[in-house]
Amino acid sequence: MSKPAVVLLSGGLDSATVAAIARRDGYGVFALSFDYGQRHDVEIAAAGRVAAAAGAERHVVVPIDLRAFGGSALTADIPVPKGRSEDDMAAGIPVTYVPARNTIFLSLALAWAEVLGTGDIFIGVNARDYSGYPDCRAEYLAAFQAMANLATKGAVEGALPVTIHSPLIDLTKAEIIALGTGLGVDYGLTRSCYDPDSQGRACGACDSCLLRLRGFAEAGLSDPAPYGD
Repeated sequence: MSKPAVVLLSGGLDSATVAAIARRDGYGVFALSFDYGQRHDVEIAAAGRVAAAAGAERHVVVPIDLRAFGGSALTADIPVPKGRSEDDMAAGIPVTYVPARNTIFLSLALAWAEVLGTGDIFIGVNARDYSGYPDCRAEYLAAFQAMANLATKGAVEGALPVTIHSPLIDLTKAEIIALGTGLGVDYGLTRSCYDPDSQGRACGACDSCLLRLRGFAEAGLSDPAPYGD
């Protein structure tokens, strides 16, 4: 069997690409998704489709209701920003930021990785074409990896040193799409919209949609995901 790796899988474009990269690099993909009370919960079904297409050894969906805290347009009754310019998106941390989300997700990934007998965790964060989230930066991932290597039995005993793989960190959306397309990723299975309609179709106007659409345009491709009117 291939060496296992935990792959954080949201069901979006970036995480689907990362799952394909992990498999290309010889890892057995153990996909981990979260039902955290997000308004765009269509991504959970998308994650299942992506995990199956990626040949995941196992796909676990963990329920964590972050609506108990709120504080984000994704977990509370706060409007999702629409139609923002690139300058607006670069101006600060938006209300779609979910407090401590990646720290929570990586902590649970760390726990499952230790159970699986591995220190390899893949995450699809990106610090170029993104919405300004502080937990998508290389500095954050380096700090989490350092902490993780102090936090688990496997790491402290030297058998399972932890590595946080972030192969997309320095890529643009267009570069990510080109890479994934070359690896055979079916982006029609993925969903990225923060505020989809009742049929699961993307709004085309939130930050996530705008970044995604721009990435496909710059890659010279059409986005195969469904969009509403």
